[in-house]
Amino acid sequence: MAEGNKDTALPTEVGSAPDRSWSPTAEGRRKATTFRWIAAALWAIAIAAEAVAIFWLLRQREFTGADGELVRNPDTGLLEERGATAQFPQWAFIALLVAFVVIAALSITGSILWKKANRLDPAKKSDTVRFFVQNQLGAIIAVIAFLPLIILVFLNKDMDKGQKTTAGIIGVVLAVAAVALGIDYNPPSVEQYTADRSTVIQLLGQDEVVWVDGGSVYHVCEEVPDIQTGSEKRTGTTAEAVEAGKIRLTLKFASELRTCGLAVPENADEITDALRAIQAGQVDTLLPAPVWADPADAPIEVPDAAPSAEESE
Repeated sequence: MAEGNKDTALPTEVGSAPDRSWSPTAEGRRKATTFRWIAAALWAIAIAAEAVAIFWLLRQREFTGADGELVRNPDTGLLEERGATAQFPQWAFIALLVAFVVIAALSITGSILWKKANRLDPAKKSDTVRFFVQNQLGAIIAVIAFLPLIILVFLNKDMDKGQKTTAGIIGVVLAVAAVALGIDYNPPSVEQYTADRSTVIQLLGQDEVVWVDGGSVYHVCEEVPDIQTGSEKRTGTTAEAVEAGKIRLTLKFASELRTCGLAVPENADEITDALRAIQAGQVDTLLPAPVWADPADAPIEVPDAAPSAEESE
């Protein structure tokens, strides 16, 4: 890997910048924005389809025995046709099942795109409300798109028992699938990406990693066996790796450093354990600084930041 050809994105004077958090590339942010707009459009169509099903489809009915006599209901003052029986039409029942499938497809596709956007441009876990809503919005939308319709199906008085049972079961199954696929069980965060980037800079002296098109992780050098696949090796910053779909630093960085003839910190296992915890969502975990057997092995010297005025009081 060539040295000095990548900006490490460190401040000129360590501690001079108030926030050195990871940030996506301009292209990564653009892709994330596009995915979110498409997801929002799909979700809007799903909710519109639900509204059509509720306010039009479920109100459809056919009357049998409509040749009965007209009578006045003394409680309401309205005329009723005695002997007429309202039924939910079969065509409306089939259309309702189709609506459930369409709503599920739109909801799930939107959730997949939304999660892709979050991997390109995640939220900070320290911003608790935004982090939860941004990462679980797919599941929230699925509940909104299905729950009212399912409830009204079970409350519909014109459906026969078979129609209500079939539509209810299909609706519940599709709703559960949409919610399950909308949940992000291990969402990324700015803190996670920042920890990976910090580790790379401290191990290599610059923000430069290697990856190939397959797989989901990036690596510290080109000679590692995992990327000897015949695919083109790509080099760039951690942000560029994330843009390419590689969402974390490999946890096998110590063996990769040895393979490439680079110095390995004595506390590599501690750094690995900390990264594993942070990548699993425990972002408050302390990331140890590398400890080198020979100080000359350190590719970069990054002193601890001076305490802020508030911390020193």
